[in-house]
Amino acid sequence: MSTDAIVMLKADHKEVKKIFRDFEKADNERTKGQLVKQIIELLTVHTYLENEIMYPEVRRLLPDLEDDVLESYEEHHVADVLCMELYAMRPSDERFDAKTTVLMENVRHHIEEEEQEWFPKVREGLGRKQLAELGERMAEKRKTAPRSPAQPSALKKTVDAVLK
Repeated sequence: MSTDAIVMLKADHKEVKKIFRDFEKADNERTKGQLVKQIIELLTVHTYLENEIMYPEVRRLLPDLEDDVLESYEEHHVADVLCMELYAMRPSDERFDAKTTVLMENVRHHIEEEEQEWFPKVREGLGRKQLAELGERMAEKRKTAPRSPAQPSALKKTVDAVLK
């Protein structure tokens, strides 16, 4: 797999969108519960990597994208809160499907903005070498990234979004 940070993030996007489609086709609570566990894990890792590596570096190196980065942090915060709530729910809970649908709508919107607007600007501003270096750092950090929104490093990210 490429170590280009954008290629890596797009691969995550593709994987989570596939699980979203699987959820929408699922016809029983057990399957939906398993799929939501996968969604939560993928989004927890993905947002952690972006918040810890990609966004701070882009913010530092491309100050013109400051507003985009701040909006992305907020979109991640919304996803984090929904993931935390879903993590504590059972598939039989009345709002489980509705909450998952809202999460999917928000994440799809975020993905579209990143891929259509933000990633092209970042690619142009940073170039291949810097994106490869960021990708290497993300690949290394992925090994120890939180997999659950209840893990301390994931909770810290959620709290930071409120306090900063």
